[in-house]
Formats: sequence, C-alpha cells, structure tokens
Amino acid sequence: MSTKTKVFLLNLVCFLAIFLVFRFSFLYFIDGVHQLILVLAAAIIASIICPKFFVVFEDGKERMKLKWIFIKGIRNL
Repeated sequence: MSTKTKVFLLNLVCFLAIFLVFRFSFLYFIDGVHQLILVLAAAIIASIICPKFFVVFEDGKERMKLKWIFIKGIRNL
C-alpha cells in the first residue's frame, strides 16, 4: 500500500469518526431542526476539527506528516 493511499484512508477514517460523533450528538441534543442542516453542520465542524494527514517528499523519500488545530506545528509520523 502506498503512502498516499494510507494518508487518504487515515483522513477518511478520522473525518468519518468525528462526523458520526457530531451527527449523532446533534440528533440527540437538538430537536426540531431539519436533519439536512444538522448533517451539514456536523460535516463542517468535522472538517475543521479533524486532523490533516499529508505526504511530503524529503531526501528522496515519502514521509507522512500530521497537522491538527490542537497541536502546535507539524508532526512526523
């Protein structure tokens, strides 16, 4: 499996997990609002909060990096 595929799957799994948490918590706590609005709000919040994984070429090698709003700077994986 290539590094780009791993990064894509990590981004997908992280977004999906955070999206589902917000979606079901919004459905539980907020009543009387159209479900499409709740889904859009959960998607926007999840896209802001979820960590971003990306690939960088350094010294001829592909390296995975992580950027997240809850940590300072960029981390190597």
